[in-house]
Amino acid sequence: MSWTSARELKAQVSRLWERGELLREAIDEKSRFPLRLVLKGPASDDLGKQFDAVRSWIRELEKLPHVCILWREVNHRIVGRQRLPQWVHISKLDEALALIGKRDDYARFKRMVERTRERQPELLAWLDRRPLQALDVEAQWDKLLAVVTWMRRHPRPGIYLRQVDLPGIDSKFIEAQRGVLGELFDLVLPPAAIDVEHSGVGRFAQRYGFREKPQRIRFRPLDPKLLPGLPLSDLTLDADSFAALELPLARVFITENEINFLCFPPAEASIVVFGAGYGWEALARAGWLKRCRILYWGDIDTHGFAILDQLRARFEHVESLLMDPRTLFAHEAMWGEEADPVSHELSRLTDEEHALFEQLRRDEIRPNLRLEQERIGFEWVRKAVARVLKQG
Repeated sequence: MSWTSARELKAQVSRLWERGELLREAIDEKSRFPLRLVLKGPASDDLGKQFDAVRSWIRELEKLPHVCILWREVNHRIVGRQRLPQWVHISKLDEALALIGKRDDYARFKRMVERTRERQPELLAWLDRRPLQALDVEAQWDKLLAVVTWMRRHPRPGIYLRQVDLPGIDSKFIEAQRGVLGELFDLVLPPAAIDVEHSGVGRFAQRYGFREKPQRIRFRPLDPKLLPGLPLSDLTLDADSFAALELPLARVFITENEINFLCFPPAEASIVVFGAGYGWEALARAGWLKRCRILYWGDIDTHGFAILDQLRARFEHVESLLMDPRTLFAHEAMWGEEADPVSHELSRLTDEEHALFEQLRRDEIRPNLRLEQERIGFEWVRKAVARVLKQG
């Protein structure tokens, strides 16, 4: 039996809510009501063959509140004249909301619309685009409007978020709401106040002109002659200070594992940098790195090669270290499993790197294969570094 049930009629209204259509009635002067629902009922033959089922179906529809039924009469040769639902509709928005239990939520949203229309009418476009998300932040909406108002008065403020001085609003609130605030700022700020080169929650400060804590780079000289008095020390500099370094360097090693960083073998005219995963913006400020050999040592897994690929977008001359088939198969006893492998293509790998990446991505050696860099024997590492130094 494929007749539309009362539950299915209610589901049609629920889907309108889930798409935000009913909430948008609070913004748009045009209404979709009265709303006709899709109804599939029994055919003429069903009256004779399933008369009791037809009667039960009709009683079920009649019990559904807030729904109007338009009837049609049929004269059946067996059961005589009968009245069947022809179509159903809901007369008013309020009845649709009552049917699915959303009157209170709609009232909360309508109050948001009224406050927004009064204080920041440009943001009505955001409420229209994301009505359900708006309901999720309804309790914070007044604070969000206050931040937007402050930002319009202070575009690209050049201060830390901690310095935004608004009653009842602290930097933790702004940080937690960066995703929403970014979309709101984009609607109300002039183009000159938005740096479109930066996007996403992680670049919120750069996009809207806030200051952020300095990015820091941790490194160790591998040659005691590089910094006399600080032999093989563990140093940390902000990105600008690191970029200003003037050292007689031939090589820069980068490793992602802290213990590997701390015990990296000594190497003439070289430093080792503690890697930053997928973040290379701070390192990219050091233009002098383009004059050095850069050797990246990451895990042998799909993410290791993806990070290498991204680093090459900043420094195309980067070489990989200990990320080759020979190293992988020499340490088979130490293989592990990668939790969430990369599936997209990588365009900056060498032929040998790309071949191994493809084997890992396609599970040709073993599903989700991973060799973490700290599992490689230290003597193997020492010999690899010695070969690099021989090359110059």
